[in-house]
Amino acid sequence: MSSEVERTIEVNLSDGRRLILKTSATAEAVDSFRFQTAAMAGLQGFTGFVAPEVLRTTSGALMFEQEGTCGYLQTRIEGMPLHQATPTPDLLFRTGSALARLDLALELVSVPAAHRPVLWHVGCWSRLMELEHYLPSGSIADSVRVAMAEYAEFVEPQLSDVAWQVTHNDPSPFNMMVTGQGMGFIDFGDGCWSPRIQDLAIAASHVVGDSTLPLGGAEHLIAGYASVIALSALEAKLLVGLMRARQSALILVNYWRSHLFPADAQYIKKNVARAEHGLSILAPLGVASGEAAVLAAMSSFQP
Repeated sequence: MSSEVERTIEVNLSDGRRLILKTSATAEAVDSFRFQTAAMAGLQGFTGFVAPEVLRTTSGALMFEQEGTCGYLQTRIEGMPLHQATPTPDLLFRTGSALARLDLALELVSVPAAHRPVLWHVGCWSRLMELEHYLPSGSIADSVRVAMAEYAEFVEPQLSDVAWQVTHNDPSPFNMMVTGQGMGFIDFGDGCWSPRIQDLAIAASHVVGDSTLPLGGAEHLIAGYASVIALSALEAKLLVGLMRARQSALILVNYWRSHLFPADAQYIKKNVARAEHGLSILAPLGVASGEAAVLAAMSSFQP
């Protein structure tokens, strides 16, 4: 599509294997592909989650660069995207614990270009309100303003005090797969150096949907993550603010991008309705009540 800098093609081999070929003719894709291929290659051998495998070129390289085009070939994870599965408490718990194991592995992986510019990097969020005029007026725009103001004033100044590492940075329900071998994670294109809790905040923000629970059902995913990686007191305090800011960032960026690429608007906004609904559920929580809800989730929800 015109809105995407990477082209993804499914490759079906005569022996029945299904692979994914990613290519791009843009200069910025070189560093992105270097990051993606190194991350996936480095994850091989770790357990507790499933990740694609990069198939090396005949010369042994992880990717190719030729005549202005770069790309790589990877295995395809067979399974069901999380957004198509029934989000039971057990499944969300297992998703959270698998994500934590992914983060433990990524912490040990050496990758190039982890500090390259990434639109979805948490460092960009405080400037995203420049896109506010693309939002339709109403309660969602009001909630976005409140969430981003809280992020700029309370959350962002404290992020330097939490653990940072290489992260996936986009564990959305489209990039998390339910497989027979466990939870799988695909599309490392937004991966970068960021707060580790960012991965939890992103994944949790996407599963907020049950208005009868304080965190909308994200309690189960948070509990699963915390069963593997204990959250610090500061991380527990910042998590809901990060979740709301991520929902708001998704809303802002995708309304803007759908304005730039109207033909692709349906695809671009595929996560927006979920983010808007989730933000409406989390909006009533203050800093203290949000922290209390996270702590309660960590102590009360088991698989």
